[in-house]
Amino acid sequence: MTDAATGSSRGLTSYGDAGFSKFLRGVFLASAGWDAQDLERPIIGIANTESDFNPCHRLSPAIIENIKRGVLEAGGVPFVFPTISLGETLLNPTSMYLRNLMAIETEEMIKAQPMDAVVLVGGCDKTVPAQAMAAISADIPALLEVVGPMVTSTWRGNRLGACTDCRRMWASHRAGDLDQDEIAEVGNALATTGGTCMVMGTASTMASLMETIGLMLPGGATPPSPTGDRLRHATKTGRAAVALALEGRGPSTFLSRDSFMNAVTVLAAIGGSTNAIVHLLAIASRAQIELTLDDMEQTFKKTPLLLDLKPSGVGYMEDFDRAGGVPQLLLRLKPLLKLDAMGPLGLTLGEQLETVTLKEHDTTIRALDNPLLPAPTLAVVRGSLAPEGAVIKVSAASPDLLRHKGPARVFDSAQEASLVLSDPEIAFSPDDVLVLRNSGPVAAGMPEAGSMAIPKSLAIKGVKDILRVSDARMSGTSYGTVVLHCSPESVVGGPIGLVQDGDIIELDIDNRSLNLLVSEEELAVRSSQLDVTPMDDIRMSIWRRIFTKHVTQAHLGVDIDMGQP
Repeated sequence: MTDAATGSSRGLTSYGDAGFSKFLRGVFLASAGWDAQDLERPIIGIANTESDFNPCHRLSPAIIENIKRGVLEAGGVPFVFPTISLGETLLNPTSMYLRNLMAIETEEMIKAQPMDAVVLVGGCDKTVPAQAMAAISADIPALLEVVGPMVTSTWRGNRLGACTDCRRMWASHRAGDLDQDEIAEVGNALATTGGTCMVMGTASTMASLMETIGLMLPGGATPPSPTGDRLRHATKTGRAAVALALEGRGPSTFLSRDSFMNAVTVLAAIGGSTNAIVHLLAIASRAQIELTLDDMEQTFKKTPLLLDLKPSGVGYMEDFDRAGGVPQLLLRLKPLLKLDAMGPLGLTLGEQLETVTLKEHDTTIRALDNPLLPAPTLAVVRGSLAPEGAVIKVSAASPDLLRHKGPARVFDSAQEASLVLSDPEIAFSPDDVLVLRNSGPVAAGMPEAGSMAIPKSLAIKGVKDILRVSDARMSGTSYGTVVLHCSPESVVGGPIGLVQDGDIIELDIDNRSLNLLVSEEELAVRSSQLDVTPMDDIRMSIWRRIFTKHVTQAHLGVDIDMGQP
């Protein structure tokens, strides 16, 4: 901590008279019922992201009450404050566009308000990475507490859960296998409780990674939102926040490169969201820790898939929780982990794992010598189409498409792709490579548009997968052979902007390559004719203008470049 003062005396409002500032602060806190004895205790801020526009967080009030109880039990004083809330499905154009804004706002509110530690309550996809970025930049004692996943439901005897099944069932509807009444029934069975998606999407992935690096207490990533386990973990987090405040242990005191490399190992072992690659790069940068796509690729090559969860397997987060959650997974991964990495409570990872008992008979978390799939589950590819790198979730792809060569079908926007791919009269071949551009960070805020739908003319014939390439992202709940995050993106001169219909594209996972098979001479001609016009529309919002001018590319984490080391 940089401020020697504690409690309500931290970070006094500037009135030119410190004594008066403290007096005035006490006056207004007294109006809220706080007395001098209360304000001598550690103040624990609790960031609240409850919002009617974020249904995933609708059970957060009970979680916050339990955090407050833990704070009070440990001798602290809880102060709840609101921040931006990013509800994944209710934001335009995409929550990724607002992740950095939430990180900036949350950091500033942590710094501006007098708190000795902070608990950040989030869960939905971009809230957790934004809060981690803020906590690291603010560098006061901080813990994350997620709302937890939803609980599964059923439809006609079939177990369902958001949101891999959302995509699967919608694809069946597009193919004509489910009628309008049936898809309406399914819609009411996919998300029946509060909480985040109960598959290994981005929310579950980021919760697992934050527990791994130590920004969340052990056992916090997996308890479902409606359960007592979730509430008890919240209480424990409140108690721990007071202990951290008394010790002054901020993230910079324990986060290390080893912490992040362990997170990359876990990302591979759980078949996690490709979004997490972008988020980890940004979070590591905030911690001034070097982490690159090449570092990740070296880990991906040697880490098999151990977790049997959708979209790479068949289970759901409640199965992962019953199997022992992240602590049990880490125990299985022990030979691949950096055991000297420190946690927030002063214990190394190795010391934490000494308290975990191996569950040998549960098949949700596999053993290293009996994985669900061999390495890699994720891969970084490079080549003439993505010189700075692109990523693919191998574990959710079709094996026969991981080495593929085919003609490009190019779309200049997600809207164009949607219209064309939904027209059953437009013919496609299963060998075609769908290419989406103008969907990177600068052009569009990097939406989850990369997992384009199977062309309807193919879907009605039973085709389930086709190679797709883009400078966009895809949801962690998605599946299929989808190459994402092509960097640099098209609007800043990336070669994906040079692709034309009929060009041959070659993906070769074994060689980690993605190439546009067009001569350098022809590409040079196309490049000279390419109009890359900076986006500078006065009608843009203030944030959009800042974002467009200062956002980094996918291989650097899509953070704002201002003030980065």
